Amino acid sequence: MISSSLIPCGQFKTTYAADTTIFLTPASRNWCIAGIIAAAAAPMVFSNYLLALMIQIGFYGIAALGLNILVGCTGQISLGHAAFFGFGAFASAWLNNSFGIPVLLAIPLAGVMTTLLGLLFGIPAGRLKGLYLAIATFASQFILEDFFARANWFTGGSSGAMANPISLFGYEVGGDKGFFYVVLAFTVVMYLLGTNLLRTRDGRAFVAVRDHYLSAEVMGINLTKYRILSFGISSFYAGVGGALYGHYLGYVSAEGFTILLSIQFLGMIIIGGMGSVMGTLMGTAFMVLLPEATEAAVSTVKHFAGDIPALTNALAYIKEATIGLAIVLFLIFEPDGLVHRWRLIKSYWKLYPFSY
Repeated sequence: MISSSLIPCGQFKTTYAADTTIFLTPASRNWCIAGIIAAAAAPMVFSNYLLALMIQIGFYGIAALGLNILVGCTGQISLGHAAFFGFGAFASAWLNNSFGIPVLLAIPLAGVMTTLLGLLFGIPAGRLKGLYLAIATFASQFILEDFFARANWFTGGSSGAMANPISLFGYEVGGDKGFFYVVLAFTVVMYLLGTNLLRTRDGRAFVAVRDHYLSAEVMGINLTKYRILSFGISSFYAGVGGALYGHYLGYVSAEGFTILLSIQFLGMIIIGGMGSVMGTLMGTAFMVLLPEATEAAVSTVKHFAGDIPALTNALAYIKEATIGLAIVLFLIFEPDGLVHRWRLIKSYWKLYPFSY
């Protein structure tokens, strides 16, 4: 296919290890490093509004990558990812408030606690699949929502929990500029870990389970082990992303982790590209920026046509409808996601002026 990676002439692999490197070419590695450096310079250029959007892309992107490892790479399904995201937020606040653990240490520990919870809920995954597994994870969403409302010792109940800001060497990392660098560091580390995971024996086992579980079992892959393990890894990413979310807002409430957020996480990986690390970040950026673009479009209409009360009052519903419409359109016209479109564009420029 034209979308497959085109390696420049003169660059070839002579060992299996060289063929499984993170970056296919030195150019792609250099572009990635340049992108991280450019992102690090963003607080010097962008306003706090744009930085807030980039921070959202960071912690939602971390959680979405965990869901993509579960759904896109292993072929499982989860409709309760928002609940694990919320558990990570509450766990980090609880560890910091109750035991005085520094926030920077509480965030990965919250990921570990969420992993243990995910392994517990992932046990049915060893025996269930398809619709039955979807219903089981759907139930986990409501079980955890009920837990958030009742466990006053852990979540503060209906009052919620305060999440302290991050302190580093005695200095408080406050404001969007300081928190942006924290989220950027976590995002880079978590995405590198995710990319490396897919290069390992376990990562290849995930893909084998997804592609054909009977063939995987014949090759000696323990299906139950890897199905449960994928839930644990997915929960770890959700927990870390949720912890960053909680400490960014400074307050954690159970109302923010509903089934709607779980659907949005699924939308991120569908729009970005199932099973793609880079596509996950692209899909997350799309989902975060889409409501802002919708609001800008409505403001433009108001600018030229005057205030339309029906349009202004329905703005929140229009944003939700736009997200749903985008998911449906991608499923119909671009089921492989934005990452597939990106590969087509790259192939076009490499092959130009030839179209084949």
